[in-house]
Amino acid sequence: MKLTKLLTSAAVALGLATTAMAEDKTKVGFVYVGPVGDGGWTYEHNKGRLAVEEAFGDKVETVFVESVPEGPDSERVMTQMALNGADLIFTTSFGYMDPTINVAKKFPNVKFEHATGYKQAENVSVYSARFYEGRAVQGHIAGKMTKSNIIGYIGSYPIPEVIRGINSAFIHAKKVNPDVQFKIVWAYTWFDPAKEADAAKVLIEQGADVILQHTDSTAPQAAAQAAGNVVTFGQASDMGEYAPFPRVSSIIDDWGPYYVARTKAVMDGTWTSVNTWDGIGAGMVGIGEISDAVPADVKAEALALKDALADGSYHAFTGPINKQDGSAWLAEGETADDGTLAGMNFYVEGITGDIPQ
Repeated sequence: MKLTKLLTSAAVALGLATTAMAEDKTKVGFVYVGPVGDGGWTYEHNKGRLAVEEAFGDKVETVFVESVPEGPDSERVMTQMALNGADLIFTTSFGYMDPTINVAKKFPNVKFEHATGYKQAENVSVYSARFYEGRAVQGHIAGKMTKSNIIGYIGSYPIPEVIRGINSAFIHAKKVNPDVQFKIVWAYTWFDPAKEADAAKVLIEQGADVILQHTDSTAPQAAAQAAGNVVTFGQASDMGEYAPFPRVSSIIDDWGPYYVARTKAVMDGTWTSVNTWDGIGAGMVGIGEISDAVPADVKAEALALKDALADGSYHAFTGPINKQDGSAWLAEGETADDGTLAGMNFYVEGITGDIPQ
């Protein structure tokens, strides 16, 4: 009888210990707008999730839901994550902004981190990368590489983040090639390989021999490869399977260090709501290897531009720059403030066409 009681007590103790260990784990959720295998935006966010697992081992549990549409569906997913015990939830697309705020109000003890948005709360941080710095480097290479002087740009949605990228790429392409033109096609999607491929084909038919994209799949790379003699750049991820051509470089989003740091802050009780906007210098924006398809002098210029952006000696939006209608925006040597960049809703002078409403 005593032995049975001892065994029972031990089993209960072991069960309680196991439960305590499970409760000690920090649970981190991730909401993704695309599939983890998109080869671009979501792929890189998922690499960040894996970095959290690698950093903390059995002290954390991560969960994710992929291909969540922006809007009410995302609110349901976030709510379920919170109900299931998540301590920290990363919501990784602009269109999750209001749903994140809504759910955060219902779960004040859960920490939320929203990517690329601007609405904060006591338990909601926002974070983004200065992708426009990478676009400046791409624009420089694009302006030097085009033979037709027509550069195509596939936009996702006409939000400030995307408009900033178009403007930055155009400014830097124009600096090295005054004859350059931009043609812009709006795909109205973050991830839809068929739509993205169609957009690339339309731009190629319009004479573009360089394609930039702010969409997440590798479909434009494949379309350019099929067309031949069309230069592309990887978006969000390296897309190196298309190197050395048509992909000649890339913008790489490195979320891992941020995700690790913010998870650690939850674990040690130091988490507070912050607004983070880092670029090349902080390592959140990487420039993928520039392939040998790019002439050596152009590669050297692009890397020098990258270094100047990284150390702060140069700002991607440095005047003189006018708005599209010819009105003055930045005077000689003046740089854009973050508030204007964060809400950018205009094209710079030289870009044709209207921004969709």
